[in-house]
Amino acid sequence: VTLVESGGGSVQAGGSLRLSCEASDFSYTRFCYGWLRIIPGTEGEVVAAIGPDGRRSYADSVKGRFTISQDNARHTLYLEIDNLKPEDTAKYYCAAAIGYCDVQADFGYWAQGTQVTVSS
Repeated sequence: VTLVESGGGSVQAGGSLRLSCEASDFSYTRFCYGWLRIIPGTEGEVVAAIGPDGRRSYADSVKGRFTISQDNARHTLYLEIDNLKPEDTAKYYCAAAIGYCDVQADFGYWAQGTQVTVSS
């Protein structure tokens, strides 16, 4: 599956942002999809995942502020981020996995990444 992101940018703390990710694969609905973020100098973190059955899971660090969703008709995955904080500054990647689906899934397919920068 090929994943292409859009969205991201620079936002002030407290603001909101939506990231989008289009999957170019007719078998879109078979995959587990997720959003990962990498802060320079850290290992990275899967912040949200959504399975083929629509079940969602979130990292504890983002619960209540991040919402993952998907539009199957458009083959598009979204990440809505509310109440942004400076510590959310990172490069965000949408990703896909086959099989087990939650924030511990093995995401083997990644998009190109998009930078989110939050200023205080």
